[in-house]
Amino acid sequence: MIERYTRPQMGAIWSDQNKFRIWLEIELLAVEAHVQLGIVPREDYEELRAKAGFSIERIAEIERTTKHDVIAFLTCVAEQVASPVSRWLHMGMTSSDVLDTCLAVQLKQAGELIIEGLERLREVLARRAREHRTTLCVGRTHGVHAEPMVFGLKFLLYHEECKRNIERMRRAIETIAVGKISGAIGTFEHLDPRVEEYVCAKLGLRPDPITTQVIQRDRHAEYMATLAIIASSLEKIALEVRHLQRTEVREAEEYFSAGQKGSSAMPHKRNPIHSERICGLARLLRSYAQAAFENNALWHERDISHSSVERVIFPDATIALDYMIAQTTELVETLVVYPERMRQTIEQSHGLVFSQAVLLELVRRGMTREQAYSLVQAAAMRSWDENRHLRETLSEDSTVSTYISADELDAIFRGERSLSNISYLYRRCGLE
Repeated sequence: MIERYTRPQMGAIWSDQNKFRIWLEIELLAVEAHVQLGIVPREDYEELRAKAGFSIERIAEIERTTKHDVIAFLTCVAEQVASPVSRWLHMGMTSSDVLDTCLAVQLKQAGELIIEGLERLREVLARRAREHRTTLCVGRTHGVHAEPMVFGLKFLLYHEECKRNIERMRRAIETIAVGKISGAIGTFEHLDPRVEEYVCAKLGLRPDPITTQVIQRDRHAEYMATLAIIASSLEKIALEVRHLQRTEVREAEEYFSAGQKGSSAMPHKRNPIHSERICGLARLLRSYAQAAFENNALWHERDISHSSVERVIFPDATIALDYMIAQTTELVETLVVYPERMRQTIEQSHGLVFSQAVLLELVRRGMTREQAYSLVQAAAMRSWDENRHLRETLSEDSTVSTYISADELDAIFRGERSLSNISYLYRRCGLE
């Protein structure tokens, strides 16, 4: 069994310590770029680099007066440096140069952790898909029995979607991994563009080709939409488990650990609590995507309406999704599967799941599709109404025996042909 969710890395990305560390690095890299341009003396930069630091408590104390987080940060750093060389900090820059570039770094870090989690989930899905590639179960459409399949195809389906989500996340990181060091309106009025190029290269970002005072929020909306899509994929897995765990179905269920309790009132209960939690959190991620869409339209070159929203949605969404991925990975890996119950379910269908196989065989033998459909449907309706096997109701129609012998009809209901291409699907998805 995999370890339960205890990893602190995602939360640490959004800590004040990490944020201010990135802010300080952005400021110092900008000064370093100015040294290379011959604007700042190297000895001033070396002194600044050696002395620069910050205190989270002091920044908070200053901000209570300034009501401005970046000014509070710069004031704190200047106090720590305690030298005239601190004047080179933030030269020609605006707050969003620091804030938006830092956010890009954090979102890149968060996205990379999400990909790591998705890769682990993909591995577990692949393992369970292989494990159940011959586990016969009924397929359902509209919640109603359709035709036979193997249980492993469910995992195979999720495995392919997980691969797409990994690629989506990579594209989202590529979109968001841009920085901005271009001043108050984005025109480089007081900055050499080479400063931006230098800082971004050092941080593993690309310069955004054009900005206003801020990096445009369509990038952030795309990133958040990607998180919501991934969450919806996890919800899809969890919702299927919830359906399969229903008492009337009970073909699979969440692992129920020793000492676990399902209800304060009913001792018999074993509820799909992890799956329900995943489904609930997916709703939250979708609401955050909506908020990110609203952030894209700002007044003129910039307003601040997006800022308060992003301080909530990005830490919350990435932390929640990281948790959801870990929960889903554990859910899949420990899922208890009941193959015998699946076979009983197929048997309870009274052979109705083979109705199309009979239809097509009649067509192959010369009957028109309309005639065959009408014949098989009439027999199927009798099976539903009279609780009888389709094989039996079909044999009562003398027309069937003129096209298909009794032995051939029996062979259809053994269902061997219906699963003949399962291996092809596994090969096409890269899972032999």
